[in-house]
Amino acid sequence: MRKQNKLHGWWGIPLLFLLVCLDQWTKAMAVACLKGSAGINLISGVLRLEYLENRGAAFGIFQNQQWISLILAVVFLIAAVFFWTRMPVSRRMLPLRLITVALAAGAIGNMIDRIVHHYVVDFIYFCLIDFPIFNVADIYVTCSCVLALILIFFYYEDEEFDFLFGKEKRKTP
Repeated sequence: MRKQNKLHGWWGIPLLFLLVCLDQWTKAMAVACLKGSAGINLISGVLRLEYLENRGAAFGIFQNQQWISLILAVVFLIAAVFFWTRMPVSRRMLPLRLITVALAAGAIGNMIDRIVHHYVVDFIYFCLIDFPIFNVADIYVTCSCVLALILIFFYYEDEEFDFLFGKEKRKTP
């Protein structure tokens, strides 16, 4: 791989920073505008902005056990760095690179909240389907996971993930 290609792979750092900043800004706005209020109807009966301090993990599971979420986030970030550094720098892998950045940004955004506040600020509520209240970092994670599954099942070939196994190619049965 040429030196230019290796350096080309580092564009994800400023994008990661931008996504984390966007997440943190929206949470700061939620605290400033929604905390202590009844919330704001964006689309009556469908979408509301409503402040919530989530002291658990996704959808409120593991309440008051922040250490579980922090450990999982750190493990995920280590895996994301491993994946990113081994992934070929090519146009074909660009969607997976974007997904990796968005997933990492979501993990970091919520991890910052857990470390600083000991809870995650959630504020987006789809009342139409009574979906749990979530935030921008959760959107990054959810959309990225769905897109990753679609790409893995319908776009990429199994052999394109040989980079995960180092120099050795996977052995087919």
